[in-house]
Amino acid sequence: MELPIAVDLKGKTAAVTGAGGVLCSEFSKALAACGANVALIGRRFETLEKVAEEIRAEGGICKSYEANVLNPGDMRAAAKNVEKDFGPCCILINGAGGNSPLAATGHEYYASDRADGADAVNSGKSLFDLDPEDVSAVFDLNFLGTFISTQALARSMGMGGVIINISSMNAFTPLTKIPAYSGAKAAVSNFTQWLAVYFSKTGIRVNAIAPGFFRTAQNENLLFGEDGAPTERTKKILAATPMERLGVPGDLIGTLLYLVSNEASGFVTGAIIPVDGGFSAYSGV
Repeated sequence: MELPIAVDLKGKTAAVTGAGGVLCSEFSKALAACGANVALIGRRFETLEKVAEEIRAEGGICKSYEANVLNPGDMRAAAKNVEKDFGPCCILINGAGGNSPLAATGHEYYASDRADGADAVNSGKSLFDLDPEDVSAVFDLNFLGTFISTQALARSMGMGGVIINISSMNAFTPLTKIPAYSGAKAAVSNFTQWLAVYFSKTGIRVNAIAPGFFRTAQNENLLFGEDGAPTERTKKILAATPMERLGVPGDLIGTLLYLVSNEASGFVTGAIIPVDGGFSAYSGV
């Protein structure tokens, strides 16, 4: 893997939750390429092993741990096994998260008589139709998953430890249609700042990366039609992104490596860094 900057992580244990996903699998590969021993944590062992095979093929060191970030017992067991295999966690990437179409409205504005078919999954669904359990599932995965994983994996973290949470640019300004995901990522950003203060006397730094619009499995149905053409929503996104493109996973690696490096960012904690092509900075005029 070609890295944008050189960071020496040899001998350090890095745990990545959601490591089977599009973005976090790239994070895992980058950390391994820098010499870290990478613990891949996720709900499906087979998915993690596909990532592990790619890392090992490049000479990296890693191991897969099947665990649900919403299950404290799972995460405590994973943390114990990671420490047994590689030693105490030095770097934690809280990457598990995602959205669900069940927790999204069908259109951007409330109009009880409108059902224009713009969203094939939720056409006509309003705020009042959303099931609190579906909203809770999205909120829990993003916020509680970060909370529980931190409880389990940061317990043995010592001086020089680094925690990076994955927020979103919609934590700065909520996006239309996805109230649960926007609220959950705002909570992740707030928790990042809280943790930064809480751990400040222990030498542990806590920051967050807030990706903009990246093409992933979670947002595929919102960004592209069945024919692969950009949806009207995607056209609006690109019009509101000064750099006029969607992100690719490699766009995040430089920021990740900067934040995990105590030499490069040793005085940076409590920061939420947008990597969004200018989306969060653009007012529209």
